[in-house]
Amino acid sequence: MTTKKVERRIKIKFRIRKSVNGTAERPRMSVFRSNKQIYAQIINDLTGTTLASASSLGMETMPKKEQAAKVGEMIAKKALEAGVNQVVFDRNGYLYHGRVKELADGARKGGLNF
Repeated sequence: MTTKKVERRIKIKFRIRKSVNGTAERPRMSVFRSNKQIYAQIINDLTGTTLASASSLGMETMPKKEQAAKVGEMIAKKALEAGVNQVVFDRNGYLYHGRVKELADGARKGGLNF
């Protein structure tokens, strides 16, 4: 059973995904945020492959915003190792503030451009 809040986010997600697509030159960086963790993936939508991924699993001792910033830096490092330096940011229906913004800022700090 889904709530109105989840249904609203799904509608926003589909609205965003109409215009945000990842290519080989500029893959999509997708963010998933749960109540306890935050995850990020770099995805090439043309082939349907995940080029890099990072999560906050194992970082439960630090505050959530710091976890998100650390995940952003980790995903940037993995993306640069995979040869990706430009991405399209997919906030996945979440508002761009708080942990999502911290993750994006951490990825920028790590060297990704979007």
